[in-house]
Amino acid sequence: MIAANIGKIFLDAYNEKYQSKYSAKEFFVEKYYKIFFNHNKYMMSAGNSPLENPKISWDKMRTGQIPYETVEKRNDRFTKTVDKIDAGPADASIAIGFPTLDLTATTSGQVTNLDLPIKTDDIYLSWIGSGLGIGVQSGLSLLFSNKQILLDLFEGWQVYRDYLNSTPGLRGNQINTWNGQWIAHRYDKLSYDAANPTALFNPFGAMKDGGMEVNTQSWTKVLIGIARNFPETSLTAYVYSLGQMNITVGFVPFNLPRIRQPFELYDKYFGTTKREQVEQLFGTAIGFTKACQMGAIGVNALEPKGFRDSMNKGVVPKYNPTDEEKTINFNTYQIWLLAMLNNEQLWEKAQQIATTLNSYSLSDKNAKKVKSQEVTNLLASVNKKQFIESLIEIVKGSLETDQLAEIAEIIHSMPVDNVPYFLTLIRFQYAVVNKKS
Repeated sequence: MIAANIGKIFLDAYNEKYQSKYSAKEFFVEKYYKIFFNHNKYMMSAGNSPLENPKISWDKMRTGQIPYETVEKRNDRFTKTVDKIDAGPADASIAIGFPTLDLTATTSGQVTNLDLPIKTDDIYLSWIGSGLGIGVQSGLSLLFSNKQILLDLFEGWQVYRDYLNSTPGLRGNQINTWNGQWIAHRYDKLSYDAANPTALFNPFGAMKDGGMEVNTQSWTKVLIGIARNFPETSLTAYVYSLGQMNITVGFVPFNLPRIRQPFELYDKYFGTTKREQVEQLFGTAIGFTKACQMGAIGVNALEPKGFRDSMNKGVVPKYNPTDEEKTINFNTYQIWLLAMLNNEQLWEKAQQIATTLNSYSLSDKNAKKVKSQEVTNLLASVNKKQFIESLIEIVKGSLETDQLAEIAEIIHSMPVDNVPYFLTLIRFQYAVVNKKS
């Protein structure tokens, strides 16, 4: 039923934009079927509907091992599908996302004993809506109800069809995967050119049999593209997977301003020249499935992989400005921490604290490096209590008591949940200051 709702939202938006009056059936017959199924390679699987020919292996057809079917046979299957839809009842064989009538099947979700008023239009709309799912890494897809996103996805349908028709080795049935690649490209303001939509666009990868397929796009690339194009907005998506077993994650809110924040902060402090590498790092710690389990997705889901030891164990990271890859990783960690704190003033505060601690460490005239060890102990703190206690020892041997008192005040007044992030940010800033000195 969700796909049908999305299909209706899209169709209303389409009719409004193009000043048309298509009904669900008319759009399915005149537009949707022609681009999705009236070709030798389908854009998506037709499931158990009459549109699907179980005797044909699409991969064997793609590789030329069996001949293409005739237009007459394809038209006959189309007629049988329309007749079955019009006759009803709605089930998984003719309505996308609907339950199968077999209650023991793995696709029998959403079953109810209520007599729901399902209209024939809903069946056609479910097909239309199913072509608008955005596939991302993890095998899940997203359905947004935003009209502009749906219209932008529709733009990519013809592009995918053109690729399928002009590339013999390209396998079909990947519309959701294609949508993920297309929308990420469509919303990348640095690479997308409306006058030449496929310029700088290469969503394909090699298959083991020598053919080609659409690579699955990362969820972070998809979401940052959407976030950049819909400022100050929160959107909700239906997250799901349809296949041999149907999976429903549910409705997940996406806080687009907070998703956009770390990318904007990185651009501000470190520039845009390494944007592609940076975008590949955010969101690598937990994956999309676990991110959905948070209930809502924002900056916390964008945690980069590999920095947890610095926060949980108080480890001071190594900083090597001569290694570009490690520097990008290092800066990504800092920016994510700053985004989690959601207070840009703390960037400068962390730098000031790091500089003060470094100066104190360098002032050590004792061969035993007592002051240096005191700073090491302070930086190893992972909570407010440990930090304040270690700071007291430094105050005893320092002349900069005013600055140290300010540090204590900042940590003491900070919300408990933010303290570990800020202490970690200080450790990263200290590594930079210490390296420079």
